[in-house]
Amino acid sequence: MAETVPLRGLDPQGYIAREGSLSHVPHAFRPLVASARDRILDLFGTRLHSAYLYGSIPRGTARVGRSDLDVVVVLYDEPAAADRADGQALIEALDKEFPQIDGGGTLLYGRARLLSDLETYDLGFFVACLCTPLLGDDLAEYLPRYRPDSLLARETNGDLGLLLPRWRERIEEAADSAEARRPLVRFMSRRLVRTAFTLVMPRWNGWTSDLHEMAEAFAAYYPERAEQVRAAAARGHEPTGDAAVLTSYVDDLGPWLADEYARVHGIKAPRPD
Repeated sequence: MAETVPLRGLDPQGYIAREGSLSHVPHAFRPLVASARDRILDLFGTRLHSAYLYGSIPRGTARVGRSDLDVVVVLYDEPAAADRADGQALIEALDKEFPQIDGGGTLLYGRARLLSDLETYDLGFFVACLCTPLLGDDLAEYLPRYRPDSLLARETNGDLGLLLPRWRERIEEAADSAEARRPLVRFMSRRLVRTAFTLVMPRWNGWTSDLHEMAEAFAAYYPERAEQVRAAAARGHEPTGDAAVLTSYVDDLGPWLADEYARVHGIKAPRPD
């Protein structure tokens, strides 16, 4: 039976369909995924509740030598600083061994946090809809189904205004190095495009993780800012080290998005961290 393609990322009932699958992992990346699975088990042992992939590899859009490996590890207890260091060392080892990827990252959380009421429409949504199960008990079974509504918009990306001061600090720290600015451009570009998309998500009535599709969805409602967001989507894939780009993000596009987001959806509930 042919697989049904969700309409704008939604299932027939209008809920956001889970994106990604291990069956979508491109052939070139399958040895990498198998090695990551085995090493996560070895590293965390009985403390491991579950593990997930997210990003382009489980979506089937990864590019050899260009894409990164993104992993979520869930422990039964809250992870410590040493656990996060071990997770990062794991990714660095895989990056050296497998030329298919260009870096990556490991997010670590405790099970209780991901299932908490505070995180239901942020990290809970992330795991249930944007992550692909790799190991263990799938937390999506304990989480609700999600619609592309204003509550989801607020709780996923309604904190941009809180992030901008820290972004300015990071830009200042990288002021003398184009090489250090490049990953900042990539990270901030992606975050701004995702925020722009979720700003219009309830009106667009769907979900996508494709940066260019996000930019086009946004452009339909804010044509006066369309070219800025389209350019950010391009830099999310091909980042530059241009300091002027980062300045424009924290002095123009970022503050405008934060203000408009607060006006339309409100501000994300505060988090302890």
